[in-house]
Amino acid sequence: MTFGSTAFDFLFLPGRGNSGADHWQTQWLGLFPNASRVLQANWDAPDPVDWIARLDAAVRAAPRPVVLIGHSLATITTVKWAARAEADLLAKVRAAFLVAATDVGNPDPSFDLVRPFAPVPMEKLPFPTLVVASRNDPRVSFARSEACAAAWGTDFADVGELGHIGNAANLGIWPTGLLLLGRLLGRAGL
Repeated sequence: MTFGSTAFDFLFLPGRGNSGADHWQTQWLGLFPNASRVLQANWDAPDPVDWIARLDAAVRAAPRPVVLIGHSLATITTVKWAARAEADLLAKVRAAFLVAATDVGNPDPSFDLVRPFAPVPMEKLPFPTLVVASRNDPRVSFARSEACAAAWGTDFADVGELGHIGNAANLGIWPTGLLLLGRLLGRAGL
């Protein structure tokens, strides 16, 4: 599997707090020469308008078509962006790999910082997408992940019990994730 294709670029979209040095997203950034991280002005107090605008600007600035790789709150950012993006920008997205969506509508106080991202659009996404979920994710129930994938018209992958599939999971390069990404790229004809 060759990820150094010049036919597209990977845009990595970390969730709240960014992705640390050991996070699989950071590890993957080092593997793919055609990859970049979409930076946010405030990783700890995310603003949906700003996060969506930065994703929009990154897709707009990309010289080639893109594959979006989102984790946590960035999965919701991606879905909200797709619901209102211009058609020419949506056409630049060849696929989206969305891992560990955050349930921004959860009423628990620990979700207060992400609740401004609610409500989540529950419409079919216009590009091939894979939603990846853990059965013991503290930020979203497995059932909610399945419901989102169904509403978004995406493929769905159950990766067992990996928590929030982030920094704490210590996945390194996460070989299972790379296999899942490769399958998505194959289905997208990349």
